[in-house]
Amino acid sequence: MSTTEQPPATELDARYSSEGATARPWPETAAVLADAPLYWLSTVRPDGRPHVTPLIGVWSQGALHFCTGPQERKARNLAANPEVVLTTGVNTLDSGFDVVVEGRAERVTDHERLRELAREWEAKYGADWHFDVEDGSFVQAEAGHAQVFAVHPRTVFGFGKGEPYSQTRHRFT
Repeated sequence: MSTTEQPPATELDARYSSEGATARPWPETAAVLADAPLYWLSTVRPDGRPHVTPLIGVWSQGALHFCTGPQERKARNLAANPEVVLTTGVNTLDSGFDVVVEGRAERVTDHERLRELAREWEAKYGADWHFDVEDGSFVQAEAGHAQVFAVHPRTVFGFGKGEPYSQTRHRFT
């Protein structure tokens, strides 16, 4: 979390939590977002049908960032409706912590910010994920241009699995 970012209002939803459970603190939830190797992006097609796809990304300066080719389905969906849900977690029922981010995907085109994000991508995923920056996009020789999006969360849900089960909501202003 950046020093200028206000921490979210955090609350436990007791309806979906074990007795005695407590809300997970925001720094713990943010760490899950930063460390996750994979996210699932949900967008809406122009005709209203949902679209979900796995992708990689980085948590940086209070936003979850991902990239996509300009002709890919998710980029075309975002052009019509920038509202998204990003999820990460584990496929287990009785252990782990799943996180759901709701927000609006906004295109990142600032050259210096893209260079910072490219360094963060490579630091997280290795040299296979090296990007150059050109014309407001990431560029890879084999893959071509990729648009970069930032999702500043409006609401983040955290689901603790296993005793105690918990549902935490973080609301941003």
